[in-house]
Amino acid sequence: MVGIKDVARQAGVSVGTVSNVINRPDLVAEETRTRVQSVIARLGYVRSESARQLRAGASRIMALLVLDMGNPFFVAVASGAERTARAAGLGVMVCNSAQSVSEEREYLSLFAEQRVRGVLVTPADPTGRSLDGLRSQGIPFVLVDRVSADPSVCSVSVDDVAGGRLAVQHLVAAGHRAIVYVGGPPEVTQVHDRKAGALAALAEAGLPASALTEISAERLDVAAGRDAGSRLLGLGHRPTAVFCANDLLALGVLQAMFAARISVPDEMAIVGYDDIEFAAAAAVPLTSVRQPAVAMGRLAAEMLLEETVGDPADHRHRQTVLQPELVVRGSSLPGR
Repeated sequence: MVGIKDVARQAGVSVGTVSNVINRPDLVAEETRTRVQSVIARLGYVRSESARQLRAGASRIMALLVLDMGNPFFVAVASGAERTARAAGLGVMVCNSAQSVSEEREYLSLFAEQRVRGVLVTPADPTGRSLDGLRSQGIPFVLVDRVSADPSVCSVSVDDVAGGRLAVQHLVAAGHRAIVYVGGPPEVTQVHDRKAGALAALAEAGLPASALTEISAERLDVAAGRDAGSRLLGLGHRPTAVFCANDLLALGVLQAMFAARISVPDEMAIVGYDDIEFAAAAAVPLTSVRQPAVAMGRLAAEMLLEETVGDPADHRHRQTVLQPELVVRGSSLPGR
């Protein structure tokens, strides 16, 4: 492996001069800087980031741990975080817990070992105990797509109760009185909150809670949505509308309706959640509750940067809750 001493020897300068060319090029004369840069390129020298961290005491890596990188929602969150980190001269290590508490703990342990600048995390562990290791190591973290009940922790989330209310208000206004809610794993807070919003909308319309039938899915993906759609078709009293906990489930339900030759939206209206890119591109464009995913990633990264620059004692922890927006498309508008 080529080291900084090799570069210095080949360029005929001191190790300190090579270091200045890499880190403070404005301090080095142009001729010397050009010569050193030429040697660096020729030898293929790459500086050791771990050694630099030991000297500087600060990592240039921010970690992001999400529940499912197969979900375009989290890709958008990562995009917002990455842009903000890059603007600050940092890189982002993106990892996927796959909704597994054990994998989450392994990744968080790895982040602590690598002494990352900080962690953006959508927790898989509903108890929050997986984050204890970061606390004990003094590594700051920000919760993404979760509300923190702890005032000493920053978080960025969306009001999912309001989002569920928007979805079902729209379906009730269209005349639907028998609605299925396709949820996901019960330990996922958003699944519970979106259902709570749906029930609130029914109550506001003077309809009983029994107007909403829940079909639970083990995962929040398209395959689970297809399975939920098949079970929906087997119900004794078939509903006329479906509200899904995310767009991937909704796209799976849409596929199940197509396979059974059920017209969407004339025989079955469908509303999703997240408004991922594929929602508008579906065979029947999907009505969805939009989450500002890119903004969530950006705000979370900004919070983390604020906490890791300057005196941590001056940092003010905050819990930001963003508002969702209903985007109406063909999957819930009969006659369109």
